Amino acid sequence: MKKLIIINGPNLNLLGQREPNIYGSLSFTEFLEEIKGKYTDVEIDYFQSNIEGEIIDKLHEVGFNFDGIILNAAAYTHTSVGIGDAVKAIETPVVEVHISNTFNREEFRHQSFISPNAKGVILGFGLQSYELAIQSF
Repeated sequence: MKKLIIINGPNLNLLGQREPNIYGSLSFTEFLEEIKGKYTDVEIDYFQSNIEGEIIDKLHEVGFNFDGIILNAAAYTHTSVGIGDAVKAIETPVVEVHISNTFNREEFRHQSFISPNAKGVILGFGLQSYELAIQSF
């Protein structure tokens, strides 16, 4: 059984409440239960933090013993050299995921410190972006 982890960054704990026109009305907890039921042949762990250092610590913790990491670093994608360096330092492949199409948003969101070291990038498909990432492993 493959072992994957979804790591979500800042403000993604507010999914279902935050800007539903961009992020939808489903909470991540509800979505996670759906995908766990759909992908029963995959062990899916989950971690969310609004704190950059906690995300880096989690990447270090799981980055050598999981089959894959699905990372939505949210706003840290565009600002955190540290998270980008953590992705580069670990062995577990990382798929960078975004719910929205970051290229349809503010210009500062067009830069990613994660993409250069990621296995791939999936963006703009809503919560389905996570499912596409699961399928990539």
